[in-house]
Amino acid sequence: MFLKQYYLGCLAHASYLLGDEETGTGIVVDPQRDIDQYLQDAEEQKLAIRHVFLTHFHADFLAGHLELRDRCGAQIHLGSRAKAEYEFATMKDGDTLEMGKLRLQVLETPGHSPESISIAVYDLAASADKPHAVLTGDTLFIGDVGRPDLRASLGWTADELGRLLYDSLQQKLLPLPDETLVYPTHGAGSLCGKNMSEETFSTMGVQRQYNYALQPMSQEQFVAIVTADQPDAPDYFTYDAVLNTKERQTLDEALERELKPLSLDALLQLQAGDTVVLDVRDEDDYEGAHLPMSLNIPLDGKYATWCGTLLAGDTSIALIANPGAEVEAAIRLGRIGFDGVVGYLQDGMQALDARPDLVDRTERITAATLHEQLASDTAPFVLDVRGPGEYADKHIPDSANIPLNHLAERLDEIPKDQSVVVHCAGGYRSAIACSLLMRHGFEQIVDLVGGLGAWEAAKLEIAA
Repeated sequence: MFLKQYYLGCLAHASYLLGDEETGTGIVVDPQRDIDQYLQDAEEQKLAIRHVFLTHFHADFLAGHLELRDRCGAQIHLGSRAKAEYEFATMKDGDTLEMGKLRLQVLETPGHSPESISIAVYDLAASADKPHAVLTGDTLFIGDVGRPDLRASLGWTADELGRLLYDSLQQKLLPLPDETLVYPTHGAGSLCGKNMSEETFSTMGVQRQYNYALQPMSQEQFVAIVTADQPDAPDYFTYDAVLNTKERQTLDEALERELKPLSLDALLQLQAGDTVVLDVRDEDDYEGAHLPMSLNIPLDGKYATWCGTLLAGDTSIALIANPGAEVEAAIRLGRIGFDGVVGYLQDGMQALDARPDLVDRTERITAATLHEQLASDTAPFVLDVRGPGEYADKHIPDSANIPLNHLAERLDEIPKDQSVVVHCAGGYRSAIACSLLMRHGFEQIVDLVGGLGAWEAAKLEIAA
């Protein structure tokens, strides 16, 4: 038996390639949309990918099931409650797929979503009775369980799904042997849970002992705990969950259309319409020189998540990137189903060398200088764009907190006749916020270099 985990850090997403060497059959579970790594490893292991499973209709990424179907002829497998436009094999509780020394058995585990399944993996060379591992999708994480509140817009309440999740854990997963390996689809940093570990796999025994959601409690207590204090879910979560049920273009088809160079004049013409110019360079480069009215979401952070949070799925996007990085920028947008890229600025910011009139800059300030200004008669408005929990823990005295994901809807709380100093923890989110504010006509925008980390390093006053 062959089993390999692939971990995509930027989306905290784990996917799996399984195979039986005897029959040469490969299976991919919860694939990302760019599938070349599975194909390469399958070829090296002399496996033909014949099956692809989705443990549920993922909300935070667009899965690569159609890509594997079209490239490999793989059959798609979904849980029995799933409804989709494309052809798939329905897998109900207890159904098995057996090939050589490998057996997969489906456990229907609704809760995170109504169609959720987990997959018990048996290495028949070792045991036909005890599973070697269980692929838990978003039902059971390491240190956490899947949140049950992401299907509200599709007609399911968090209470309904929370009760289903309790039953799934108690009846399907907790009875598994302690030594069963647990392989989830997400890790720390994913918004599909609230308390995930940095570990990417564990065992049922360890989870039974240390996972807060698996401790003895009533169904009512469980629902109250798992529905409390969940982070805000980006709007694109519903968009992706629905798109994962659709017959749609593959990533290769999207990239072939999207990756075309644009002249500066062509980009400006698109910007004059409804196209968002998305600058994906790092925040230092962007704030040093950028095209006015462009939005900065750097590639070196939670790029796809913030694009999905601040932009609609059908947004027309023109990219500005360092030459060569536009491919990665488009692929990472494609991973969340954002296929609206219309091209990229040829030669990147060098295209503006002859047009200094089109180059804007973002003012920056050090922590020491901000501290001096706050003591003056013309103190700036300090805007903290971190999350509410981060702000409650510690913040600059008298600063205002508007989380970045709510900034666009709360612009009326920010003064336009006063200097506004924006900060986050280290500078990534504040650069995005500054570019968003400037797009909305704010002129006196200043970014705090190094964010709250720099303020603390300077041993300046902190409130809590």
